[in-house]
Amino acid sequence: MPTARAASSLPRNLAFAYGLLIVYACLHPLTGWRSTGLPLLDFLTAPWPKYVRSADIVINVLGFMPFGFVLAPALPQRIGRAAGIALATLIAALLSFSMELTQNFLPTRVPSNIDLACNTTGAFLGALAGARWGHPMFDERGWLQRWRAARIIPGHLGDFGLILLGLWLLAQLTPDHVLFGSGDLRQLLGLPTPLRFEPERYILLETVQVAITVLSVGLFARSMMRGRSPWPVALLLLLGIGTKSIATASFYIPGDALLWLTPGTRQGLLLGVLVLAVALLLARVLQHAFAGVALLAATSLTNLLPQNPYAEIGHRMVTQGNFLNFHGLTELSANLWPFLALAYLSAVGLWRGEHLTKR
Repeated sequence: MPTARAASSLPRNLAFAYGLLIVYACLHPLTGWRSTGLPLLDFLTAPWPKYVRSADIVINVLGFMPFGFVLAPALPQRIGRAAGIALATLIAALLSFSMELTQNFLPTRVPSNIDLACNTTGAFLGALAGARWGHPMFDERGWLQRWRAARIIPGHLGDFGLILLGLWLLAQLTPDHVLFGSGDLRQLLGLPTPLRFEPERYILLETVQVAITVLSVGLFARSMMRGRSPWPVALLLLLGIGTKSIATASFYIPGDALLWLTPGTRQGLLLGVLVLAVALLLARVLQHAFAGVALLAATSLTNLLPQNPYAEIGHRMVTQGNFLNFHGLTELSANLWPFLALAYLSAVGLWRGEHLTKR
């Protein structure tokens, strides 16, 4: 009899990470907690609201589809496909229900049975797809696992590295004008911008910031990769540019996919790609060191760079519906990403040191 294929830890780690993102997005901005005194379960029997935005329905369905997709293959395969779909949908529905219930205590959020139904529907659709295509992707002999084994360092460290790359791409959906900018603590901590806007100085700072960020992201991605091929790094940067273009086209009115492409960004991209191409030829230990230094430098410049007032002329940001909650999630990812990346680089450095010692 054929043996069951072993499942990897990647879908479980992805499901856990995505669940945390759902919790933050559903409870954003996490302030003003208070009790309304109303029955907590009243939202379950609330009538259909007079005004419902179709975009909110679509977002609530789509938002839970990836969760169902990774949750289905994360469950034990021995329970069967139908039971796996049902259990994944139930777990997602319970998560959604707990979030809607908790929203009773947030004055800026409104619990909704429509959101619960849409989230559950999205999770069910995702679980259907995950039960069909998830195991061929994530199982030990699946194509994704084969690619991961050939390209990415093993174990949970490799899984978390891939999750951090996913968070970096999520951070690019933050609709600001600074390409790949992350680690901005000014708004998070209520700090003022230390420099006022001056066109020539701004272009110079933006050029340096973008160039160093391209270098740091490229070397960070290389830190978790096997082999010396530059193409995975190039693909990651292209995906980041595409994601930023989608964000600026979708979240600004009127849409402009290249709103982020300022003179400083153009110069920084060219300079950063050239420096990164040279850095990818260096020894692994030097790449690792330069990745950490570049991350620190890029984060410092992000906190020095003033807002460009000319980039917002003639544009306004979408401020309705679930956009604000999604924006809060992407902004948190962007603010925390370089610090998580620095911690990860330290862990990879320790892992490589132990690996070399054992050899």
